Amino acid sequence: MTTLKVGIATLEQYKARTMAIARGEYVPTANEPKVWFQSLETLSQVLSDKNRALLALIAKTQPESLNELAEKTGRATSNLSRTLKTMERYGLVHFEPRSGRQIAPRVDYAGVELEMMFQ
Repeated sequence: MTTLKVGIATLEQYKARTMAIARGEYVPTANEPKVWFQSLETLSQVLSDKNRALLALIAKTQPESLNELAEKTGRATSNLSRTLKTMERYGLVHFEPRSGRQIAPRVDYAGVELEMMFQ
């Protein structure tokens, strides 16, 4: 597994970067963050101790459904669903379809590396 590189940039910094890319004025390098958070506080909420333990459990056990993950964690399926959807928005997890309406959460990264913009 690889490491997911994340960055912290204000909304203004992120918009300026995105517009520069769209105009062809800036080409991101392969080692730049793929996921951006607006603050260290947001990052710390998404990657809290409890959520990092959840990611590690998913990576280790490869549950076949949210219900199976709920059984393993003792958390309510609805709570897990909300948490995982937030993590999905940041690229920390994805879902693989299973039979019926079931989905299996998956983690593709062994860790997270942080890069912060100061300008």
